[in-house]
Amino acid sequence: MKQAATADGPDITVVDSRLMKRVFYAFAALALLSVAISLGGKWLGRSIAMGGYTDDATVRKVVIGNNVIAVPANFIRFDQARHDGTASRLDLYLRYPQMDGYSQAARDDFNHMGQARNILFLTFEPQMMSRDMSGRFAPIYSALIVQPGTAGPSGTTFYGFNEKSGYLNEVLVVANRPGKDPFVARCLSGPSAEQSLAPCERDIQVGEDLSLTYRFPREFLGDWQALDAAIAAEASRILKKGR
Repeated sequence: MKQAATADGPDITVVDSRLMKRVFYAFAALALLSVAISLGGKWLGRSIAMGGYTDDATVRKVVIGNNVIAVPANFIRFDQARHDGTASRLDLYLRYPQMDGYSQAARDDFNHMGQARNILFLTFEPQMMSRDMSGRFAPIYSALIVQPGTAGPSGTTFYGFNEKSGYLNEVLVVANRPGKDPFVARCLSGPSAEQSLAPCERDIQVGEDLSLTYRFPREFLGDWQALDAAIAAEASRILKKGR
């Protein structure tokens, strides 16, 4: 430090300007850090509140084979898949019957806050079998179920699987459709069904060599005709052929 001389000697301290600069820079750095923490906290808080969801409705174009799926980001289930480009599969979720994605208005439904379950889970992936679930009933499932079945809602029949089928704790749900293969879905049974948000599943063929598997709450079986039609319509809306 520099000192100023007096008659009694050098007893008055003069603060070095360099020290003042250091103090200034230190306070400036602390201020910037405080702002960063504040902004980061707000971002993190929103991220935690969203719970992995997004309300971003930007349309993403995902290519699977010769199919382009053009769908809003808030329909896409996993964050790492919310971008344009190619993929081996695409997982979506949406509300039924609204057929919409996540939003602040719908967050209680997606967080399963109430007693009612109304979220559908959809998976698009390359077709692995030549027939969809309805087409597999006659050649495959009919030989694996136990007759007679039990009457279910809206004209459905519930069949248990035989011990050699490999479908443990599942039942097959079948409903006749005039002029078509029957509506067919598999549902979990027992405690597994109670713990699952969407214990029933069905797959259909869509697009070009593409399979769409959708999982849904068992309660929706009472509305299976409208549900299946809504899924087919939504697939047709978001699917485009060719690159």
